[in-house]
Amino acid sequence: MVLIFVEHDGGKPADSSLEMLTLARDVADQLDAPVEAAVFGDGEGLADELGQFGVEAIHVVDYDGVETYAPMAWAESLDQLASAVEPEAVVAPGSERGHEVLAHLGAGRDIPMAANCLDVTVGDAYEVERQRWGGTLLEHARLSGDPKLLTAAKNELTVAPAAESAEPAVEPFTPELTDDDLAVRIDRIEESDEEGIPLGEARIVVSGGRGVGSAEDFDQLEELADLLDAAVGASRAAVNEGWRSHDDQVGQTGAKISPTLYIPCGISGAVQHMVGAKVVPELNETLRERSD
Repeated sequence: MVLIFVEHDGGKPADSSLEMLTLARDVADQLDAPVEAAVFGDGEGLADELGQFGVEAIHVVDYDGVETYAPMAWAESLDQLASAVEPEAVVAPGSERGHEVLAHLGAGRDIPMAANCLDVTVGDAYEVERQRWGGTLLEHARLSGDPKLLTAAKNELTVAPAAESAEPAVEPFTPELTDDDLAVRIDRIEESDEEGIPLGEARIVVSGGRGVGSAEDFDQLEELADLLDAAVGASRAAVNEGWRSHDDQVGQTGAKISPTLYIPCGISGAVQHMVGAKVVPELNETLRERSD
């Protein structure tokens, strides 16, 4: 069996989780095994959609305090669930939470994890093809451990329903947790007033730096983003100028992005803001004039 960790928002699976299902189903097909899901929070509303992607069972982790993100508690819950259902592999989305939870799980079991996987060949040790350095390098590696721990590369795998849908059984799972497991958790969530696509999930990002000129000039980037169904990002220099909020900042000290198309406007210098992008058109005629 392949156990997947599904992120969702209000009963709707995250795009990264649906992409991850493509990889998980491929592994399950090679093993001739079913796919089952672990869900934190309300999992009832996920049954229909996950069933379309071939998930045969949903294990809803039921414990006070894990409805919102708590990395150590989520990892410990997954560890206990894995001990109960004995999966061949555990697969998570290529999101910050997916990477963090599986890293905790691997550290607790002293087994390796392969992150950002594009392709997997099942064997005694799995042969994996994965991205490194923000997608600028492809690595072929062998993955050992029991179970095998994998995360899927983000914005790289095609979302596709299963050839045959399933009607997953929804089953509660109650872990045994301690206060230490819940030492780090989200205490409250404050919804942003801003509308649009979340920066970390966007497949197209239009980003501006100091060379844009002013906060008002970012309106042009907003218009372009609306036309492209894109998110708007900003460099640290633009954020420091007060033109955009820190929520919009991309790069080493901001949001981690992996868009298929990244359009930087008025940005030059450090390359961190471009890491993870697949296609980057060149717009600045003079590289450093009025740019970061």
